[in-house]
Amino acid sequence: MKRQKNLALFLVLMFSLSIIAGCGGKTESTPPAGQAPPEEVKIGVINSLSGEVSTYGTSANNGILLAIEEMNQKGGILGGRQVKAIVEDDRGKIDDASNAAQKLINQDGVVAIIGATISSCSNAAAPSAQASQVPMITPTSTATNVTENGDYISRICFLDPYQSKAVAKYAIENLKVKTAAILYNKQDDYSTGLATSFREEFTKLGGTIVEEQTYGKGEQDFNGQLTKIKGTNPDILFLPDYYNTVGLIAKQAKQQGLTARLMGADGWDSPQLFEIGGDAVEGAIFSCHYSAADPATKAFVEAYKNKYQGKEPDSFAALGYDAANALMHAINAAGGLDKAKIKDALNGLKDFQGITGTISLDENRNPIKSVTFVEVKEGKQQFLTRFLP
Repeated sequence: MKRQKNLALFLVLMFSLSIIAGCGGKTESTPPAGQAPPEEVKIGVINSLSGEVSTYGTSANNGILLAIEEMNQKGGILGGRQVKAIVEDDRGKIDDASNAAQKLINQDGVVAIIGATISSCSNAAAPSAQASQVPMITPTSTATNVTENGDYISRICFLDPYQSKAVAKYAIENLKVKTAAILYNKQDDYSTGLATSFREEFTKLGGTIVEEQTYGKGEQDFNGQLTKIKGTNPDILFLPDYYNTVGLIAKQAKQQGLTARLMGADGWDSPQLFEIGGDAVEGAIFSCHYSAADPATKAFVEAYKNKYQGKEPDSFAALGYDAANALMHAINAAGGLDKAKIKDALNGLKDFQGITGTISLDENRNPIKSVTFVEVKEGKQQFLTRFLP
């Protein structure tokens, strides 16, 4: 009986000690084994992964996913939280873009959105983001009215007028030209917008526009316009259009013996420019968002090639990469997932070191950044400089 009492006393004592030990458990310096990691930060992505502009959308998407992967490998954001991209394909259609934004906001609960690829889709997605106060940054939509949707909408790419003014300034200050001719598509907003901005800046800086000619969509014979331009003997011929049309114009200009240096904008930025234009585009100079030949982009180019089977990143990939990194930078600066604070941090972006340049956002949430200039040499892009207008 005495032995049983002693045993009972011993058990009571051990139980009491275990409770005391349990109460002191909060002083442990490491979490218990098996504790769940911090919750992922969900970011929505809207791009045109199919449809007519899928080449652009896929490149932008690749750049975004590379940036997120690299950030996660470094430990994530906000002190160790991984970033999860929820990707939606808008197929280059405005209804799909609008639906994608609503899904990401209302069903997936994303903290922010990167997208869309083209301006019409960004304008379709932006109202939902603005109304729900979800920050949205587009990598590649250049239409002026995109950021006019509200203070939760920003962009990482420069506007069309911004780059055409840069072309005019570069021509006068760096190439020392005095006269220019312009040949543009009167039925295309991109082409006419660039022509207008170039004309204004070139004449403002003291240059003279000696001839202007236009053409319509689908035209392939430009000899009549080029004959008139040749007669004015301009120093440069500004061609604000896409690579496929520019290549044809360049060949016909060469056949006519036109000696003006050809200049253009980011619509030229395609390997097919050389395939179509051949040696007629040799020596031509155009503005773009980024160049893989720029030594400052070497690490990005190598990382992209390693992830995407040797494919060289284009401007859309670089802009997607910068947009994702700028957003994650803003989330860290906000110190949490408060969307208003993320918006403020994003809108206050200043001197952010991106692949496409050093980026600051102005009061309209459009970037102030350098414009890259490249020259066509032996069928390849040769990096010239980054030029701040």
